[in-house]
Amino acid sequence: MNTVDEKLQSILATVVHRNAGEPEFHQAAREVLESLGRVIARNPEYSADALIERICEPERQIIFRVPWIDDNNEVQINRGFRVQFNSALGPYKGGIRFHPSVNVGIIKFLGFEQTFKNALTGMPIGGGKGGSDFDPKGRSDREIMRFCQSFMIELHRHIGEYVDVPAGDIGVGAREIGYMFGMYKRLNNRFEAGVLTGKGLVYGGSRARKEATGFGTVFFVRSMLALKGTDFDGKRCVVSGSGNVAIYAMEKVLSLGGKVIACSDSGGYVVDENGIDLDLIKQIKEVKRGRISEYVALKGDGCSYVKAGSIWDVPCDIALPCATQNELHGGDAKTLIENGVIAVAEGANMPCTPEAVQMFKQAGTLFAPGKAANAGGVATSALEMQQNASRDSWSFAKTESRLEEIMINIHDACNETAEEYGAPGDYVLGANIAGFVRVAEAMRAMGVI
Repeated sequence: MNTVDEKLQSILATVVHRNAGEPEFHQAAREVLESLGRVIARNPEYSADALIERICEPERQIIFRVPWIDDNNEVQINRGFRVQFNSALGPYKGGIRFHPSVNVGIIKFLGFEQTFKNALTGMPIGGGKGGSDFDPKGRSDREIMRFCQSFMIELHRHIGEYVDVPAGDIGVGAREIGYMFGMYKRLNNRFEAGVLTGKGLVYGGSRARKEATGFGTVFFVRSMLALKGTDFDGKRCVVSGSGNVAIYAMEKVLSLGGKVIACSDSGGYVVDENGIDLDLIKQIKEVKRGRISEYVALKGDGCSYVKAGSIWDVPCDIALPCATQNELHGGDAKTLIENGVIAVAEGANMPCTPEAVQMFKQAGTLFAPGKAANAGGVATSALEMQQNASRDSWSFAKTESRLEEIMINIHDACNETAEEYGAPGDYVLGANIAGFVRVAEAMRAMGVI
């Protein structure tokens, strides 16, 4: 396993001690600190003024009560969060997640990752994240609206287009963004389009935003494959999840000549050796908001559904974990490697455990970490902010072209940084160092803040 440089061990110990009971945040901090030994050896100034310690400490953590009334006229109570992690490069930027697993540790891990991800895009945005332990599954539209409005009644005090610009994440799509934006507008009595991204096109949203994270992940993989003299043509791909990221990763894979043979949701996964029918997946998930198990009954022969189990048991050339954190474990990595996987890219945030990442690296499997591979979503959010600021609206083609350019630049920055620091092909190290240096340089320029 990778180890943390001796000079950084005390910083990691402090992070663990001060953030007790937050294993996801510890994991994210360790993963970055493991990469920084080479940086501080070459640039000792990064050890001065507690710079690294400050980067590991959020600028602000907000926790609040969210009361709302369900359809049975009963009062429900959830907890809301917003962690404004780092604003050295610009206003805090990061999604809002509605899921019962959400707690402050999850949000801090996501905000920490977001800081470096946003830095990699080259856009002027800092890192933040938010959410609630509210579960939207099984709730009516009215209940979701009431929850979103109550959530924004508190959140609106802490956000703004020059302060903090949230977007969507797991459980938060265009519907939820719309409800929150409406309440923000009412509370503040102004149409501040740049305060939220992921908006509907009719009130300031950007074309290609919902496709961006999935498209961007595939653009990144295409660049990795190109360095090895190959591409997606004819490759068997497995994609975990069936939300926005997974659906549009599948769409871009298909457009580049790949074949998606399996996808999943929290209940299980479907395998279709003839190739997943993406239109049917979209009908089930985006229109009906149903379960992936319905696919087999609707599609007919030639496919199967596996309840629970591991989608990574399905042999493939390219694996795209696009569901949630720590979904792909060491045993899954071993199976994928034995079955001949050549590339793995994280469409979700930290979906591979440290053991799995290490196994991919040792096996020589191309591996793209989430802070690089799934940066397309936030990059396009920044493009939405740019359009809002100029009162403009771009075509889908123009937005996708900018997204593609950004993802190629991220890939090249990670690859070149890894080579510069003596670890060619190590995209994890390259992403961590490239993102860290940009944030660190901005913080040094501003003094001890």
